Amino acid sequence: MKSPVVILHTEHPDAARAALVQRHSDLEIHTCDSYAALPEKIRSTRAEVVYSVRFAGTPDFPRAALLEAPSVKWVAVGGSGTDHLAPWDTAKLTVTNAAGVAADMMAQYALGAMLYFSLGLQNFRTAQQQRSWLAGKVEPITGKSVLILGLGKTGMAVAARAKALDMTTIGVRARPQPTAHVDETCAVQDLPHLWPRADFIIVCAPLLPSTRALVGKSAFAAMQPTAVLVDMSRGGVVDESSLVAALENNRIRGAVLDVFATEPLPKTHRLWSLENVLITPHCSSVYDGWELKSVHMFADNLTRYRNGEPLTNIVDPQRGY
Repeated sequence: MKSPVVILHTEHPDAARAALVQRHSDLEIHTCDSYAALPEKIRSTRAEVVYSVRFAGTPDFPRAALLEAPSVKWVAVGGSGTDHLAPWDTAKLTVTNAAGVAADMMAQYALGAMLYFSLGLQNFRTAQQQRSWLAGKVEPITGKSVLILGLGKTGMAVAARAKALDMTTIGVRARPQPTAHVDETCAVQDLPHLWPRADFIIVCAPLLPSTRALVGKSAFAAMQPTAVLVDMSRGGVVDESSLVAALENNRIRGAVLDVFATEPLPKTHRLWSLENVLITPHCSSVYDGWELKSVHMFADNLTRYRNGEPLTNIVDPQRGY
């Protein structure tokens, strides 16, 4: 059995270490809770395995320390996104992720986002603040169409919840195939014909060269004026300038946004002032216990690694998953 040196690179290293020690008490396990300290930690320990969470954004993430260190053979990403590491040489480094660790939570976020608009909650909240008895109504989402961009574990969890509410589900994936709870599974090339059919568009695709600005000017031009966009993917999949223009001109009904090209979203950004937008701070996958669940997934994979067995959730840098 292998006995690799392990680094837990996370904002909450003590809890992560306690969880990992329960399963791998014989290993040399180090912790690091900053971006700046990771290169020296890797150099001094000659760690072979690094569990890493992008806990302070992307701009200063120590990518080079992970990809260029001769000792590091496996990087286990604590979340699902790996665009902050790409590209990497798969002959020298294995990258895994924790895909599915937040799929259920993100699906609930998507459902809440759709209901936020269908129930008109923002209007009722505004009326309440004005102590105004608004003559309003609510709108069912039963029978509405939801277009899901990306049918990974999160996208499939969204589809399951949408079908429970009798919605029509249309999914887009790189390799179309029949998918549970999805009425139609389509290719990216089909999108020009799909935008006008969707009442809601849920974006949960990885950020890749092929998906950057996937939802752009032509997409917004083709959408229904009553369409609602929910973005919980990665900043860059939705072209922000085109989104702002569509929202300002009421080209679409509104948007719920959890991810942005620059995070935190600059205080001067025009999105802050738009009444048909709900902004959340990249938290659709953050819930009490998510990181410990991720560490337990890593512990399972570490057992496989030590036994020389194939790892689960290995990421292809070209596909992004």
